[in-house]
Amino acid sequence: MIFRIRIILDVEADVLRDIEIEAKCTLKNLHEVITKSFGFLGNELASFYESDKDWKQGKELPLFSIDDNATMENEKLDQIFKGSQKRLIYVYDFLNMWTFYVELKESGEIISGVNYPNLIHSQGDVPENPPDKKFQTDGDLLFDDNQENEEDTNLDYDEDSFY
Repeated sequence: MIFRIRIILDVEADVLRDIEIEAKCTLKNLHEVITKSFGFLGNELASFYESDKDWKQGKELPLFSIDDNATMENEKLDQIFKGSQKRLIYVYDFLNMWTFYVELKESGEIISGVNYPNLIHSQGDVPENPPDKKFQTDGDLLFDDNQENEEDTNLDYDEDSFY
């Protein structure tokens, strides 16, 4: 079985790739296909994140893990894309935060004579520089740096006895 997957780069212009990949492949294989098809070297850290229909970021599936958590190498696509799970968010190069939306479009049978993974559609070019990302936390907490904290002003502090 193969999966037909659309990968959209989160930039102003339309930059996307449609690929076919065998369902038995791992997320690491998908990572390699994405980096190659978008022209990246593939030598930066990356992670996939499970996502819902509204593209809300869920559980991380990193390239490498320092503990026993799941990694790309041991997560097979046919186990990731099962049931209603059809979307992933992929982040490549955490310094530049190239972000991709990955969506399973359909599954099909392997076609004899076709080499997989197979790039079936390419649209747009990756911009030279990544877009600026603005991150917000849940609740969008606002802090006033000019507001004094009562606890800070009532400290019994003597600089001479500090050390």
